Amino acid sequence: MGQKIVIGITQGDSNGIGYEVIIKALSDARMLDMCVPIVYGSSRTFGMVRKQLPETEQINTNIINSAKDAHSKRINIINAVPDTLAVEIGQPTADGAKAAIIALKAAVNDLKEGSIDAIVTAPFNKHTVACAQFSFPGHTEYLINEFGAKDGLMFLCTEHIKVGIVTNHLPLSKVSSAITKDVILSKLRLMNSSLKRDFGCVRPKIAVLGLNPHSGDGGSLGTEEIDIIIPSIEQANAENIVAFGPYSPDGFFGTGMQYKFDAVLAMYHDQGLIPFKALAFDNGVNFTAGLPIVRTSPDHGTAYELAGKGIANPAPMLSAIYTAIDICNNRRNYDEMNRNPLEIKHFEGPKYEKTIMPE
Repeated sequence: MGQKIVIGITQGDSNGIGYEVIIKALSDARMLDMCVPIVYGSSRTFGMVRKQLPETEQINTNIINSAKDAHSKRINIINAVPDTLAVEIGQPTADGAKAAIIALKAAVNDLKEGSIDAIVTAPFNKHTVACAQFSFPGHTEYLINEFGAKDGLMFLCTEHIKVGIVTNHLPLSKVSSAITKDVILSKLRLMNSSLKRDFGCVRPKIAVLGLNPHSGDGGSLGTEEIDIIIPSIEQANAENIVAFGPYSPDGFFGTGMQYKFDAVLAMYHDQGLIPFKALAFDNGVNFTAGLPIVRTSPDHGTAYELAGKGIANPAPMLSAIYTAIDICNNRRNYDEMNRNPLEIKHFEGPKYEKTIMPE
């Protein structure tokens, strides 16, 4: 396989648009030149969806039992999902959720073993996977737990705009109490490190959004900015993290300020994702920063209403795969450039046997 990145792609919910966007993305002629793709799912479902997409007939597939058997010039499929799980395109079902969980766990096991370099996750339905005993709000929280990370950052990315979130999948009623100085500082540290190692920023500039309307308006509309957010920014600056704010979100995005920074830290899910998706829905990527592994995902859901119609846009999936490849390469380059150039190696001189000369 040479130096090509090996990408594990999880099928997501069987009944959503996961397979369609995966198949369309992998039919791109450039894909096999850039990576070795391995789809974790069902070759039967893959084939069923592929028949409905005549423009993808030219792709070559290869069914394998192990990631180590992957063919570098074909789309590899691992049958992680049993055929006994029913497929009902366009419907949220228990079997669709179970299939998503099984595929994800299989890919994560291979990621832990080092058989693949990164994973790209197709979307699942958070409600149906919860009903299937998946005890995490989403992929992000599951991966943080699986890889023993102290924290992680939901980082929405394109080439021109990057938005991180302080509180992920949390009800709005619980957001204020979840925002603390320690939590904000943790996210700022993760974002700063990720911008350097994963995206090649030498000295990142980060904008921090406020929580309340008009960033609290001097305390008349809330005091979280004064009590929590501003002290967090000051502490980050003391740690040599270049952070500014807090900015009022409406004016910030309305005037294009997001393009003057390397990344933006939003306080809660919709505060960051609504403007991000409005500006970058066709190529947005969800990246989990702060993990020892690389995971990306297209920034959209299962889209049951589009499933089976052949009209789903594969651009976000393509972007997710390309971003995973770029981050893997950036990490390798960063680690190589920052390794100790003065590594001490102990040299032992040649050993000679004592020769006794005859008298």
